[in-house]
Amino acid sequence: MKHIQKIVSLLVTISACWIGLLKASIIPHSYTWLLPIYLIVSLGCYGLLMVGYGLMIFPTCPKEAELLQKDIMEAKEFFKQRGVDVDSD
Repeated sequence: MKHIQKIVSLLVTISACWIGLLKASIIPHSYTWLLPIYLIVSLGCYGLLMVGYGLMIFPTCPKEAELLQKDIMEAKEFFKQRGVDVDSD
């Protein structure tokens, strides 16, 4: 929920700045109309950066890791009973 609030506040701030630039005519209108496109591209880059960062510092879940190891051991036993060699040694 915090990320949504950050993004919405960022969008409101940028929209206010964009409208201010349109009204004040500080930047030529031909450039000012491109600002929403730059905003969309910037938000896309921000999203990709957050996904990449999240993957780099992937949080560990010890309880899920234990459950996964238990499932792996059960699967190995199941396949050993069926005559499949599953040892990676």
